[in-house]
Amino acid sequence: MRVLMIGAGGVGDAAARIAVERGFFEAWVVADYDLSRARATVAAAAARRAGETRLVAAQVDASDEAAVAALAKEHGATHVFNAVDPRFVMPIYRGALAAGASYLDMAMSLSQRHPEAPYEKAHVKLGDEQLAMAGEWEASGGLALLGIGVEPGLSDVFARYAADHLFSHIEELGTRDGANLAVRDADGNETFAPGFSMWTIIEECLNPPVVWEKARADAAGGDVEAGFFTLPAFSEPEVFDFPEGIGPVECVHVEHEEVLLMPRWVDAERVTFKYGLGEELITILKTLRTLGLDRTDPVSVKGVQVSPRDVVAAVLPDPATIGPMMTGKTCAGLMVTGKGKDGAPRATYLYHVSDNEETMREYGAQCVVWQTAVNPVVALELLATGVWSGAGVKGPEAFDAVPFLELLAAPKPEGYGSPWGMEDRTP
Repeated sequence: MRVLMIGAGGVGDAAARIAVERGFFEAWVVADYDLSRARATVAAAAARRAGETRLVAAQVDASDEAAVAALAKEHGATHVFNAVDPRFVMPIYRGALAAGASYLDMAMSLSQRHPEAPYEKAHVKLGDEQLAMAGEWEASGGLALLGIGVEPGLSDVFARYAADHLFSHIEELGTRDGANLAVRDADGNETFAPGFSMWTIIEECLNPPVVWEKARADAAGGDVEAGFFTLPAFSEPEVFDFPEGIGPVECVHVEHEEVLLMPRWVDAERVTFKYGLGEELITILKTLRTLGLDRTDPVSVKGVQVSPRDVVAAVLPDPATIGPMMTGKTCAGLMVTGKGKDGAPRATYLYHVSDNEETMREYGAQCVVWQTAVNPVVALELLATGVWSGAGVKGPEAFDAVPFLELLAAPKPEGYGSPWGMEDRTP
């Protein structure tokens, strides 16, 4: 396996540090618009393993499909791993296809609101542009594995596991994420610094969240697309109790890829995603929307064209740099309700917790980016060894969950030493 990873930000840097410990790949090219950042990632990752020579740095413009294809061909990449924000999904996706390489990402192509009823009807949904090209990928024999970070990604693996091994009937697949993270400045005062890309946070949290219901799809003759509908941002708050000391966190509906993926491969009555944003972040997001600072279209500032959202992201700390100032844990998981294999009512929360102290100590990566980065590396290893295989456009739910979960949790060096958990919450 020869991997071209595009993006040396927080997640890309963490992925390289994780991957270098494994022997499943022949080459790992770290490409970024900023060559110095790619070189820094290569140096940090290579230093973790004596005599490491498999990693090299390269420069690429992720918005240039032809440049992505040319770089993949130059290095003989068998897999293109997209580790940049979702603005660049489509050029990287098309570039990988043009180069004859398989493709993985952790966020899918962007959505567009319904022009007349944005908070009722879905329009262009997350991943629609990618799914529309499924025939081209199947014809090429290549695999495009969409949404294989932590969220989306691990929760989708949990959905497959729950359907195959825990439930005979699923009422709801409800992704529920929360954390008790805090970031403090040099004086010890708590400060605002998001754990991942602020550009992506704005995109996810201010767009109309999507929900899927089987009854709507059935009413349209079984068309999965008819099951999707939207709600206003921050809808239906609920307090969810997260494990391992995180505790109760208020969660709200957020637009996210799990809802767009799970119904295509897993049978359930309803699919939702709720995230524990916290009062401060919700207030900030509402203010940004009121001021128009969530906009992505450029505005003229003293003769210079700038995107307001890009400015907001640029003035905040880089998520890759805040690890030393951060304390706490983050939890990603899936709440599944329905009937167990015995036919009795069942409610189970499958989850994965990442502790910032541990990820900083072991990898020099803050816990949010590390938790996102470990899952695509596990998936790449399963693809390299042939445990996972296929062609076309697929989500993580399309593959057997057991090998993934076993490899993730197995102690090093056999696995990745990152256990997942399961709690029975049947009333």
